[in-house]
Amino acid sequence: MREFWTVVHRWLGLTVALFLIVAGATGAVISWDHEIDEWLNADIMHTPGRGVLQDPLALAAAVEAHDPRAEVSYMTLGLEEGHAASFLVRPRKDPATGAPYALGYNNVFVDPVTAQVTGQRNSKSLVLSQRNLMPWLRHLHESLHMPAFWGSDRWGFWLMGGVALMWLIDSFVALYLTLPRRLAAVRSARAAAGPARSWWSRWQPAWVVRWRAGGYKLHFDLHRAGGLWVWLVIIVVSFTSFSLNLYREVFYPVMRQISTTTPGPYETLKPAPLGSFIEPKISFAQAIDIARAEGQRLGFEHPPGGIWYGGDFPFYNVSFFNPSNELGAQGMGLSNIYVSAEDGAVLGMHRPWHGTAADVFVQLQLPLHSGRILGLPGRILMSVMGLMVVMLSVTGIVIWERKRRARRAAARAPQALAGDSA
Repeated sequence: MREFWTVVHRWLGLTVALFLIVAGATGAVISWDHEIDEWLNADIMHTPGRGVLQDPLALAAAVEAHDPRAEVSYMTLGLEEGHAASFLVRPRKDPATGAPYALGYNNVFVDPVTAQVTGQRNSKSLVLSQRNLMPWLRHLHESLHMPAFWGSDRWGFWLMGGVALMWLIDSFVALYLTLPRRLAAVRSARAAAGPARSWWSRWQPAWVVRWRAGGYKLHFDLHRAGGLWVWLVIIVVSFTSFSLNLYREVFYPVMRQISTTTPGPYETLKPAPLGSFIEPKISFAQAIDIARAEGQRLGFEHPPGGIWYGGDFPFYNVSFFNPSNELGAQGMGLSNIYVSAEDGAVLGMHRPWHGTAADVFVQLQLPLHSGRILGLPGRILMSVMGLMVVMLSVTGIVIWERKRRARRAAARAPQALAGDSA
């Protein structure tokens, strides 16, 4: 049986290794995406204006006036002096051709005091540059930049979700393979040799790295012991990667079958076909007012911090978080209210630590995956884990290659002896 699981571990590991090297390396960096992004693009993200902050709707109007071909899809509501307000835009349709304009950008930064546009970028561009480095790495981490085809833009997420599921299964197989053998013959031989050792004393060497051994032994120890020391974190990261990438397709449907959940509009409504756009019947301003009133009624701690309308679903997503600690919103500090773009009805909400046990478990997926549920220590942990995943994948490939070479050499040896004897 152990030989069977060894083969399973070998081929599952080799199948996902290159994907995990990419995911681990990018994950180690994007734990600090905001800080690195602001450092690289300080010229457009740090603003000189000082004074009274303008209304976010007025800033959105300035963005659209700056380029009438663009239409705002996301606006920052929690403004801060000295920090550019970020807007996402989509192209309007060219009335002459009926096709969307080619903007060349989708993200606009605006001084919240002067309403001056400080810069633009295309956060979805495949061309790597200083401007879009962090969005580029995030898209690579999440979906490998796989393009849309056959009516869906989810292929990259499905692929990485499948990789995460194989990684999760392989992690349990790997743990089993580190456990001491329990064969009766082995136990008898050890008993004959001297006093029986405890189960833990026989497992303990698997946790140790022989740093001076070098070569194959060092790679093997780093792979085995390194995997054991971070095994629980690997389980969390691999499971949450699976749940986030295959949320609508697998994770949430299974959760609904095994426990009681409170579905929101993302779970109950189907997105519009790829490339289509559902025109809203109420404005951003109306949606903000409705969501703000509902947030006050529910006792939300923070005011609205952002609003999104993608056009693939017929509702506005209004986010509530502390604008001075936007990074904390990616932990359990983000609440959402969903407002119908048809009639302004409140369709549901997302509120951390509220709902059924299954609801809270669903809410925890992104905060756990990013480590932000633990604040700064969690982000450091996820960066270290990214590097550990790269190390485990590389050492796994090295171990396989060394064993492959040894098997080939062993297979050639009888042939060489036969040739010499002839």
